Amino acid sequence: MTPTPIDYDSPWKDAIENYFEDFIAFFLPEAQPEIDWSRGYEFLDKELQQVVRDAEVGRRLADKLAKVYLLTGEEAWVLIHIEVQSQEETNFAERMFVYHYRIFDRYKRNVASLAILGDERSTWRPNQYGYQLWASEIQFNFPVVKLLDYSQRGSILETSRNPFATVVMAHLQAQETRNNRIRRKSLKLALIRGLYERGYERNDIINLFHFIDWVMSLPQELENEFWTELGQYEEERRMPYITSVERIGIQKGRQEGRQEGRQEGRQEGIREGLLAGIELGLGLKFGREGLNLLPEILPIQNVEKLRAILTGIKTVSTLDDLRQLWNNTQGIRQGLLEGIEIGLRLKFGSEPLDILAEISEIQDVEQLRAILAALPAVNTIEELRQVYQPK
Repeated sequence: MTPTPIDYDSPWKDAIENYFEDFIAFFLPEAQPEIDWSRGYEFLDKELQQVVRDAEVGRRLADKLAKVYLLTGEEAWVLIHIEVQSQEETNFAERMFVYHYRIFDRYKRNVASLAILGDERSTWRPNQYGYQLWASEIQFNFPVVKLLDYSQRGSILETSRNPFATVVMAHLQAQETRNNRIRRKSLKLALIRGLYERGYERNDIINLFHFIDWVMSLPQELENEFWTELGQYEEERRMPYITSVERIGIQKGRQEGRQEGRQEGRQEGIREGLLAGIELGLGLKFGREGLNLLPEILPIQNVEKLRAILTGIKTVSTLDDLRQLWNNTQGIRQGLLEGIEIGLRLKFGSEPLDILAEISEIQDVEQLRAILAALPAVNTIEELRQVYQPK
């Protein structure tokens, strides 16, 4: 079976957004000391999208355009293009030129362009574009970083504290082990151990794990072995930063529940903890796109449904699959409510309208099932209330 091609664009984009200053220091070191980092920086996604539309070259997921300020006070823009696919682009240099001049033409800003080439062709290094006609001449030169060149600098990458040393190692090792997933599992574990051994902070370990896990995917059997070995390693170091995603919700819930000392407090504590675990899990597995799903999940009050979502993060392949988890539950809930309404009207006539409003607020599917099952046996509305409001 041919291995599934890896999508490198999204993890590279996330890494640049998370560690832009480190990116510049690693790949464009001459620029790093000239930028006033105290003034921050801004990614200009909308501006870049407009340029791409104007240029009619299609949307480039891994392209980034950032605004920075120089120590002189001058504003400057940095255009970064990541080319990681295996097919050679004959118009690559031309596209770099088109992006560059269209940014200047539309926004009148000085632009520095940088190309990161992550392909496996050692001789493909486009770094200029130009043409000449009679006495007129255009010559556009731009710096190129070939990731393949770092394959001979393993010892330097392994000792570097710059996050992009790990990013480059993961990228190269993913390519190297495309047809050897057993070796990939070993290298993946070694990369993650290196994060701990170099003393990265917890958030950095989680962010870099996300990149490594994305580009160094494994078949299910090896994935299970990987998680077991990683769990053992984190347990030995007493630093369960990665394997604790599911535990976060339960532990936080129990802690807040004990502090409240009430069932209500415990449930709310568990809910908040599960939401924290879901947020972390979405970020780890799906990155920024996964976190965009949070506004849909936050209104969910049902603890069991949140547990199902948290558990589902480990097994689903796409965000649509994850969304289906609570949409399916919602469909079951709606069906139960309709069944309860019909049963109430058949048994009690128009009297149960008030209780129907109460029941409609219940999110727990199992509780709704219990109400529906109890309907044939109860004789009064108050008896039915005891099913979901026991004294």
